[in-house]
Amino acid sequence: MTFRILGPLEIEVDGRPVPLQGARQRTLMSMLLLAPDRVVSVDTLAEAVWRGSPPATARNQLAICVSALRKTFKAVAGLDDVLVTSHPGYMLFSGEHSIDAVEFERSAALGREAARGGRAEEACARFEDALAMWRGPALEGITAERVEAEVSRLDEMRLDVYEEYTGLRIGLGQHRELLGELNAFTRAHPLREQATAHLMLAQYRSGRRAEALETYRSGRLHLAGELGIDPGPVLQELHESILADAPALSAPALAVTVAARAVVPAQLPSDIASFTGRSNELAVLDGLLGRVGRGALPVGSVAGIGGVGKTALAVHWGHQVAARFPDGQLFADLRGYDEDEAPRRPGTVLDSFLRALGVAAPQIPADQNERADLFRSVLDGRRVLIVLDNARSFAQIRPLLPGTGHCCVLVTGRDAMGGALAGDYAFESLNLGALDEYEASALLGRVAGDDRLVADPVGAARLGALCDRLPLALRIAAARLAAKPHWSVRTLVLRLEDQRRRLDELSPDERGVRAGLRLSYRDLAPGAALMFRLLGLLTVPDFAAWFGAALLDIDLVDAEDLIEELVDAQLLEPLSAGADGQVRYRFQELLRLFARERAYAEESDSNRRDAVQRAYKGWLGLAHEAHRRVYGGDFTLVRNPAAPHPLPAHLVEVLLDSPMGWFETERAAIISLVEQAAQDERAAAYAWGLTAVSVTLFQSRNYLEDWRHCAELSLGAVRQAGDPLGEAAMLHSLGTLEIVQWDYDSAHERLGLALRLFEEQGEEQGCALVLRNMALCERYRGELDRAAVRGRESLEMFRAAGDRYGEAYVLGLLAQIELERGEAATSLELSAEAIARGRSLGTGRGEAQSSVRLAEALTWLGEGTRAEEACRRALELVRGTGDRRGEAHALRALGEALWSQNRMAEAETVLREGLSAAREVPDRFLEGRAAAVLGCLLALRGDRPAAVDGIRDAAGLFAEIGAAPRWRERAERLLVAVSGDGTAGSAGGEPSPESLFALIKP
Repeated sequence: MTFRILGPLEIEVDGRPVPLQGARQRTLMSMLLLAPDRVVSVDTLAEAVWRGSPPATARNQLAICVSALRKTFKAVAGLDDVLVTSHPGYMLFSGEHSIDAVEFERSAALGREAARGGRAEEACARFEDALAMWRGPALEGITAERVEAEVSRLDEMRLDVYEEYTGLRIGLGQHRELLGELNAFTRAHPLREQATAHLMLAQYRSGRRAEALETYRSGRLHLAGELGIDPGPVLQELHESILADAPALSAPALAVTVAARAVVPAQLPSDIASFTGRSNELAVLDGLLGRVGRGALPVGSVAGIGGVGKTALAVHWGHQVAARFPDGQLFADLRGYDEDEAPRRPGTVLDSFLRALGVAAPQIPADQNERADLFRSVLDGRRVLIVLDNARSFAQIRPLLPGTGHCCVLVTGRDAMGGALAGDYAFESLNLGALDEYEASALLGRVAGDDRLVADPVGAARLGALCDRLPLALRIAAARLAAKPHWSVRTLVLRLEDQRRRLDELSPDERGVRAGLRLSYRDLAPGAALMFRLLGLLTVPDFAAWFGAALLDIDLVDAEDLIEELVDAQLLEPLSAGADGQVRYRFQELLRLFARERAYAEESDSNRRDAVQRAYKGWLGLAHEAHRRVYGGDFTLVRNPAAPHPLPAHLVEVLLDSPMGWFETERAAIISLVEQAAQDERAAAYAWGLTAVSVTLFQSRNYLEDWRHCAELSLGAVRQAGDPLGEAAMLHSLGTLEIVQWDYDSAHERLGLALRLFEEQGEEQGCALVLRNMALCERYRGELDRAAVRGRESLEMFRAAGDRYGEAYVLGLLAQIELERGEAATSLELSAEAIARGRSLGTGRGEAQSSVRLAEALTWLGEGTRAEEACRRALELVRGTGDRRGEAHALRALGEALWSQNRMAEAETVLREGLSAAREVPDRFLEGRAAAVLGCLLALRGDRPAAVDGIRDAAGLFAEIGAAPRWRERAERLLVAVSGDGTAGSAGGEPSPESLFALIKP
């Protein structure tokens, strides 16, 4: 097939055109043809096709478009491998096909090679062939912004080739033949100084000296008017030579752009056969190409930790774009981070580069500054790619930067050097991270070279994760598999799972993972090195700077500075800010293991233990304070002997501006700390203390699996440590969780054990908490009298202990119990008292719970308007804290209040919202209650089948969770009432609002 983009897009097979259907196919094909044999991501294609505003269905629509194109190519050419799917997008496989833009660049490169070899006529022929491929503006009619940017690059190349071509023809004595076309060219491109110089020289040699001087004057005016600049040195020198009738102008050998014979360096190391992925990163680097020849020098920076593949990426990209730099490619390993050798001096590198560019040794100055001047002079006007690998600092690379924007420089190192490079250069920065899961598995497979990884994709994914998807670690792991054909993937995975062995397994020699990390660590300042070591002692997935301050017991700003040093050294990865506005950081796991290894090698046992304890205490202190702000005091908690680490008051205010937001941000870290503390008998108190205080988050945000995980780990730890108080606290916590999950028998058993232990310890607060939850358990089991007795016992204990939140909660619970016993007036009094207690504490959560109970009592006393007000107040409170369970309760109660006012449509809307919230939590009991009430409303508006389905669902939910018999019986009566058999309701079997309303009372 033949693909033409140097003009309107055309595709042919054996001279027959291949039709494309619509602008979308044309744009997609244009994007792929502009990057043949390279993956173009779906995101990039979508942005081009939909001009920066792709729809949500863009990925599917592109897949359909590609499929249609494949069918077309199959039908007209019998080919099914032209468009290839390759993560993360698609690629046009050029194979034996012809693409005119590729042929153009190839012919231009051959022309330049001939020109450098002094074969001017051959060079002209090559350039003429290249220019003849243009049929008009490239991809004429395709208006996508990304296409237009690449088209501009192609047009710039065409203009460059034309100028080189005309320069050679002038050198061959064809100046008269060129006058007409050069006149037209400079009128169309008045800012192209090289073309203006060609025209001036052609005019002068044709005996038109005055016209040559007028051409200069006209060009100077145009440059001043358009850009506010004077002509460059080439034009100025030519102008002065014409004024002086310099004899040299008559010699064709001195034509302005006839290239002298020069050496073309090709210093790039060989490409890596197993190079995998990085399509997005390659696309970023491709952005440098569009800046070549447009003024400022294009400089790209690839930064990242050792082993992440910086050099491999730079070399791979360099080979891909080498044809764009016909005057050569220079490469230097600057040894910025080398275990044995010092960083290379710029003067030494300049000497090497100058020799590679053909400068004879005697002509190379001894002074570094003079070498840099000569380097820039030699490169002037040339297109050379320069790769500076493993750079240490900007001071090291600065003398190596050309003075011309026709070259391009790519720098790799641990430091991106953005502060020095941004602004003065056309700078593109790339912070290289780990491969994605797909790329990691692909790299493992390529290096291992057999089908073991393909046959075990789960094992391959785990192996990649254990290597942090770091290319160096992946290559080592895959090489080990290749060397051990009798090993399965799982064999190596099991070896790497052992954290004590992982670095050993991935560091078989001096070039392994540990060696690369050691180089970064070696150059840290003492304070940053200490921070690195101590951070590695904790297994938290991410953290904020306050954690570092607590760990080292230093000021927050000092801790931030040390942590940022680690970021600059690529030893920590910064994340976006959390809900508290604090920037968060994380380790790659291999880096954390290395940091821990250094801590055990360089820190004493006591230093390590003290640092870890400060971390536990810091989180425990903040968690306690967050709990205190949610509950209005140190309420609902059992005394914990572990003392928290105090943090500065102003920092606490910043971190806990939103207490629940802080809990949410730190959730993963808290779980990790509990896991770590539970493994150390001496830290068991921190494990159960963090678990107990974090129930504030676990319960309100429905993180029930996290709750159980932490509580069971902590229970095992306190039993191992012989801590009966901690055991009682965790039994109580698990008993509470069993109630939330409707396992009343297990809850009763755990709470009974907790009560006995609390009594033995003389812990009255703990006894009050257990009795409160026993009352709640009895209520759910339908034992309302026993529930009331337990509730009043706990109420007295809370009052004696001064736990006002506990008192408010139990008052609300007793209000609920009295309502379900049919004592609405008593319930109303208790609810009002509970709300008053909650408001005095300034805690919205308790007030919201009591407001819902007050609303229920008001509804059944016929005061629907007041009930609605109470519900809306409760909704305002729970929505402010993200309490979805509380929101579901409030919505269900609001729906009943609206029904009591005969506002049926509003009630149905609210109840549907409440039902959705209950399912999301999930809370099966609450879902059943909401479904039952909604079923009644559906029956009253005549949708009897939907009503029956809803109430039947409610009955099933009550049975599933083992709810009190009265709830199941009520659901059965509702089913009879709405089924239309006449056993309940008004005449004709239609249920009345009054009869249904009576049946849904608690």
